[in-house]
Amino acid sequence: MWQKVYVMFFCCLLLIGLVSGHDATEPRDPLISDNTVAQEHWVDSVFNSLSFEERLGQLFMVAAYSNKGAAHVNSISKLIEEENLGGIIFFQGGPVRQANLTNHYQSIAKTPLFIAMDAEWGIGMRLDSVLNFPKQMTLGAAKNDALVYQMGKEIARQFKEIGMHINFAPVVDVNSNPQNPVIGYRSFGEDKQLVSNKSLAYMRGMQDNGILANAKHFPGHGDTNSDSHYTTPVINNSKARIMDIDLHPYREMIDEGLMSIMVAHLHIPSLGSEPKLPTTLSPKVVTNLLKEEMKFKGLIFTDALNMKGVSSLYKPGEVELMALLAGNDVLLYAEDVPKSKALIMQAVQDGRISQEEIDQRIKKILNAKYWAGLHQKQEVNTHKLVERLSNFGTKALIEQMYAASLTVVSNEDEVIPVKHLDLENMASLTIGRKGETFKKYLSKYTQFKHFTLRPNSNQNNFAAMEKNLEGFSTIVVGVMGMSNNSRRNFGLKADEIAFIDRLQEKHKVITVVFGNAYSSKNFKDQNNLILAYEENDFTESIAPQVIFGGREGSGKLPISQKDAWPKGHGIETNTLHRLAYSTPEAQGMSSRELMKIDTIMEKAISGKATPGGSILVAKNGKVVFEKNYGYFDYNKAQAVDEKTLYDLASLTKVMATTQAIMFLNSRGIINLDDPLEKHLPELEGSNKGSITIRNILTHEAGLIPYIPHFTKTLEGNQWKTEYYSPQKSDNFPIEIAEGIYGNKALPDSVWKWTVASNLRYSGTKSTKYSYRYSDVGMYLLHRLIEKMVNQPMEDFLEQQFYAPLGMNRFGYLPLKKFSPDQIAPTEQDNLFRKTLVQGYVHDPGAALYGGVAGHAGLFGNANDLAKMMQMMLQNGKYGTEEILDQATIEKFTNKQSFRSRRGLGWDKPDPKKDKGPTGNLASPGTFGHTGFTGTAAWADPEHQLIYIFLSNRVYPNAGNNKLLRDNVRSDIQDIIYEAIENRFLLANK
Repeated sequence: MWQKVYVMFFCCLLLIGLVSGHDATEPRDPLISDNTVAQEHWVDSVFNSLSFEERLGQLFMVAAYSNKGAAHVNSISKLIEEENLGGIIFFQGGPVRQANLTNHYQSIAKTPLFIAMDAEWGIGMRLDSVLNFPKQMTLGAAKNDALVYQMGKEIARQFKEIGMHINFAPVVDVNSNPQNPVIGYRSFGEDKQLVSNKSLAYMRGMQDNGILANAKHFPGHGDTNSDSHYTTPVINNSKARIMDIDLHPYREMIDEGLMSIMVAHLHIPSLGSEPKLPTTLSPKVVTNLLKEEMKFKGLIFTDALNMKGVSSLYKPGEVELMALLAGNDVLLYAEDVPKSKALIMQAVQDGRISQEEIDQRIKKILNAKYWAGLHQKQEVNTHKLVERLSNFGTKALIEQMYAASLTVVSNEDEVIPVKHLDLENMASLTIGRKGETFKKYLSKYTQFKHFTLRPNSNQNNFAAMEKNLEGFSTIVVGVMGMSNNSRRNFGLKADEIAFIDRLQEKHKVITVVFGNAYSSKNFKDQNNLILAYEENDFTESIAPQVIFGGREGSGKLPISQKDAWPKGHGIETNTLHRLAYSTPEAQGMSSRELMKIDTIMEKAISGKATPGGSILVAKNGKVVFEKNYGYFDYNKAQAVDEKTLYDLASLTKVMATTQAIMFLNSRGIINLDDPLEKHLPELEGSNKGSITIRNILTHEAGLIPYIPHFTKTLEGNQWKTEYYSPQKSDNFPIEIAEGIYGNKALPDSVWKWTVASNLRYSGTKSTKYSYRYSDVGMYLLHRLIEKMVNQPMEDFLEQQFYAPLGMNRFGYLPLKKFSPDQIAPTEQDNLFRKTLVQGYVHDPGAALYGGVAGHAGLFGNANDLAKMMQMMLQNGKYGTEEILDQATIEKFTNKQSFRSRRGLGWDKPDPKKDKGPTGNLASPGTFGHTGFTGTAAWADPEHQLIYIFLSNRVYPNAGNNKLLRDNVRSDIQDIIYEAIENRFLLANK
């Protein structure tokens, strides 16, 4: 009986791996694929086809470049053909050049080559024309490890696109020495678990997608104060400390299937290395520790064997042999392959290493090649390769990663994000570089005066700058042009830091450091500090968004700063739901589809539908497309840019008059069904006294569409002298256009002519309330608004809407704040003003009103116009402002009657017409307006979508209707909807 029990017990042990020669806790061989039979067959067939000397070539990986000449290419080709190289590691060059070389090298290789790259932050680290991912320490600040996984996945895609198989990343060194001259920002941070988590995410991202990850620099390069490129660093830490900290990430990665490790050139006495036998060449480290104690079964690479950490000790060939004897599998950056092979074969003859042991390592390499897909023919497709490598999704991911990393280190009195824009007088100061992208995005939020402090400034420069900054309440300082050299304090100078500290004595200062995390020690006295980690267009654009609440600040320090902040410190700031700036892909849209807008605009400009224009698209509160086209005029003297102001024409109706009416109605000051005479007694007894506010807003008031008031001021084609003068004076203060001034009584005359105008209906009930679009009602509402608010409408709007929203390039009378060269011209007015109209309102009636009217007069750019539309989408809230309420917005933007498509003031899509004011794909809830000068603004609550179109199609002749005839605005709007990736949302239209 006991025999049966024993047998059963023994079988159970076999099942759980306790009695089988295999430890159940031992990591699975990561190089063996699921299809073991096919893999074994391929490995054996390749192995058996090679002589021993040919097989030895698989142990070597040499350096290759795609930016060197024919001699270099020939030397690599010779090694491949004569030595049967195992692989090459590419360094500097270009994507297409490297792809062509890869195809060439693979075509002449008897055994398929491993193609590798040391691409810690992506292949842009080595090749031109490719986007860089964030450095690892930047990513150490991001809480979301899933982003690191996505980076690994995307880098794997890029590697496959260009025919590569191994990335010598991630760096898993725990950077416990702030003075480390070679690792630093290349590490995820100084906390072992943080490094483990990020490294695992990076590894999985690559290996789940077919690229071998390589953890480096074993057994840990984080606590060094010298660089193994130039010497052999010595680490005197105990083995217990190394096992606990430096090897912690390796253990976790090995348990999760890490496929390769790189051994560093270090001298670590506690691990058994010796002064002339650094870790790379030490059997005690490579074989005893890594293979046996840590049970690593993947590929073991040496660090580059040309580095002084080993090359200063031994000659080429000798160092390769010693690395092989230590237990390494792949000899990286071998400088003399033939000599190395000869020495290895001699060592076999001498009994220093057996052929069987070498053959096992060669089969290990071949197994890895099978896993990487090299058992199948591979050829790099160079068609649009650069475009494929850095696609739109790549950019979206990079942006998300930088945004997640940005760290608010100090925030005294919760200055960040800036709350009340209308109460601030702001300046920016960049130190080290101009920081044009940084300044550009700061200016998108509010009015800024920008300054730059040149490098190597002296005390006179500092004093002059302090004088320049007097009177500004808040100063945003960008510290730029930094280095990663900790021994030279990252390029920072003591007098610059002292200057920034001094600024705090008189101003609120927000300092953004675009550089190394360790440099933050210089700014521990700063009340409001943001660490951006790196300086590039991504960080320069994201930092202003955090400052103003377009994005949240969520990063955490991956390192500690003595006497200042512990690791993991970071103040989380909230978004204020101001506009942010993103990529289409990050918001579920396609950049490729949106690029079709270019074709329409190029056609419109070449066909002279308009000389230029600006287009903006925002999705989910993020501007995802903002582009400027063409010029101010057909002479092409001045290009349109994001600052260009346009005459908004009838957008004034919804951006000024309707906003004011909504404001008054939401506060119970007026009722929409009030007759005008209730608030404007001068209309009692007129044909307009009984018209209600609602009638005007729905264009159902029986008013005629348009009154050419200016014709009453002309005698033939000449100005009547009682109305105009070529000189400004007390009696003629109203600037109608350059060189023409209107009588101070002109607005009163226009009002009287408006009140006296006829209605268009005959008086019958059926025609009285029929729909007809009209400007005239806006004259009436303009008057009513000013009566209710007891101040000029332009002042009221600036105080209640434009300034609080940060609309600093928006409003009436632009020439009071901007020069003409910032404003697109409109018509060459030969009938009335007899000059080119630029900076003055195009509409003649509004001009007679002094440039401020209810139906026209506003100027603005796309960015500021989008702020108002975003406020509407956010139910009246924007930043810290609560301007309107949800019920009011819904009431005004909903369709009002069966007679028309209109809301209250707002226009809507036309359900009955193909290509009405909107594109065919606009949702029924969409609201907005168009303008005579060639403008449009639309918001779609269903898709959280904003579309702004600005142009000066009336230049030089307002009779030009090609923009409308060719459906330019509506066609572009349809493209925007087609760019939404979740197209099924449109199915219910």
